[in-house]
Amino acid sequence: MDGKTRIYKLVVLLLGVLLGLAACSDRRGEDAIRVGVLHSLSGTMAFSERDVVDATLLAIEQVNERGGVLGRRIEPIVRDGASDWDRFARLADELIVTDAVDVVFGCWTSASRKTVLPVFERHDHLLFYPVQYEGLESSPNIVYTGAAPNQQIIPAVKWAMDNLGDRFFLVGSDYVFPRSANRIMSDQILSLRGQVLGEEYVLMGSTAVEAAVAAIVETRPDVILNTLNGDSNVAFFERLRAEGITPDVIPTISFSIAEVELQAMGSAAFVGDFAAWNYFQSVDTPENRDFVAAFRARYGDDRVLTDPMEAAFNGVKLWAAAVELAGSTAPVAVRNSLASLSLAAPHGPISVEPTSQHLWKSVRIGRIRADGQFDIVWETPKPVRPLPYPPYRSIQEWQQFLDDMQRGWGGQWANPGLEELGS
Repeated sequence: MDGKTRIYKLVVLLLGVLLGLAACSDRRGEDAIRVGVLHSLSGTMAFSERDVVDATLLAIEQVNERGGVLGRRIEPIVRDGASDWDRFARLADELIVTDAVDVVFGCWTSASRKTVLPVFERHDHLLFYPVQYEGLESSPNIVYTGAAPNQQIIPAVKWAMDNLGDRFFLVGSDYVFPRSANRIMSDQILSLRGQVLGEEYVLMGSTAVEAAVAAIVETRPDVILNTLNGDSNVAFFERLRAEGITPDVIPTISFSIAEVELQAMGSAAFVGDFAAWNYFQSVDTPENRDFVAAFRARYGDDRVLTDPMEAAFNGVKLWAAAVELAGSTAPVAVRNSLASLSLAAPHGPISVEPTSQHLWKSVRIGRIRADGQFDIVWETPKPVRPLPYPPYRSIQEWQQFLDDMQRGWGGQWANPGLEELGS
């Protein structure tokens, strides 16, 4: 083979490689963007989380109907965490490594979020977390679209003391959110010269609520602050009513009961009780009317919407806007773009606080109606800046509190059924 022939063949080979790379590049541009949706579709938390999946998928469908992101369709990959925190961590790793998703939308309980957090940090990936929580955390690998403590539990306690009384009983599921939230609320009550008459916990998914209700009957507080999660609420409120504790006798303010839970449990027994959220389906804004109409057109006129569903919906829209702004789905690029974003959300304007990746949000207290909706009895006049760490303790002190709790549960973020921690 002479030199000219050899050069000719090399040129042909090089052109073939370049054309192949170009074709691959074009195919990549047409490929769908894969995103993970990780929630409990079974187990005790499916009671609340299935509807959050539907809201997440609605937002993805709306983005796709408008042309997708960067000209590419979004493909959701849904996984069932099954109310099992270790399973959440395994599935988060699979979504990132095996399924090669660009982002994950998911988790409800703080136990599941705490368990998956090391996975997202190890891969420097990104989770959009849609539920109000206890705070005491801020990670560059999580965007917190639910409420921080000063956007739900803290204003609810102040409102209760101004309007209902100053003697409180605290009841919750035995995992990191209720334990931490009740510590924050207890500190606040005592600082305002109120009284905490008792504090009781129920294992996740348990219906053993008799001790908690008996203590409430004995102490007769002015207000019950309820951080129970999942279907333990059904047993708790049934027992309260059996003991003659109705809203006009002792009102309850709940932090994890919304329209979906009321629809499932039946709202009649709850009329007159309260809940603290950022979003209620009854919020009267053009954006919310569109949100409700779109959701019902997709899933049925009998469906209702909740705060975590709205926060999940907002998370998808924020992520899509950040990807377009960044020109990339890379988590680092998306994080950098989020810092400048605001959105006219169904519950009102939201914006990302860049120092913590929490959202500025409005706060509301609602009273339960017979139809399972809420009359809004109080709301902030404008969005509230998120403060994930109550400032009366240092971040190091809050971390020590969390470390002690986790150690007491054998390294887990929920009581596995061992002897309960002292209140």
